[in-house]
Amino acid sequence: MGHIWLIGMMGSGKTTVGRALAARRGKPFYDTDELVEREAGKPIREIFAEDGERRFRALEAVAVEKVAGLPDGVVAAGGGAILDDANIERMRSVGTTVLLHGDPGTFADRIAPGKDRPLIVDDAHAELRAIAAIRAPRYEAAADAVVDARGSVEEVADLVERACAAS
Repeated sequence: MGHIWLIGMMGSGKTTVGRALAARRGKPFYDTDELVEREAGKPIREIFAEDGERRFRALEAVAVEKVAGLPDGVVAAGGGAILDDANIERMRSVGTTVLLHGDPGTFADRIAPGKDRPLIVDDAHAELRAIAAIRAPRYEAAADAVVDARGSVEEVADLVERACAAS
């Protein structure tokens, strides 16, 4: 079956659902943002501030490539991983991409104050809506399946499993 790549906006639940789904399936869990931070030796917010988004995206591409070569598991892909066509091709070549879809306002409510979100500076609701408007076509084009991410962790994990079985 390959990897299950969870894609979507920040706050969509990629990491939370991914961990639950991996545990349920007895598979490894990978988080490309965690790999980027480990490789850079600093948090994403610092990478953006000190090195810029371009450097972050380069590190993200390396993380996607690295995960693609690891044993099959569940992957929380960074929210912007779909901005790079090579990332999309790599993800789809070694697994199934599942978009955790929902209202950006709901996702903004999930983002706790003080979280390490470099693209959220002032108003999470307005900023996530703006990001979603730009990224929506990329998410949809990258997705093999789309699931509603508004339910509980277990409900969303069930939807992801069903979507993967159907693809």
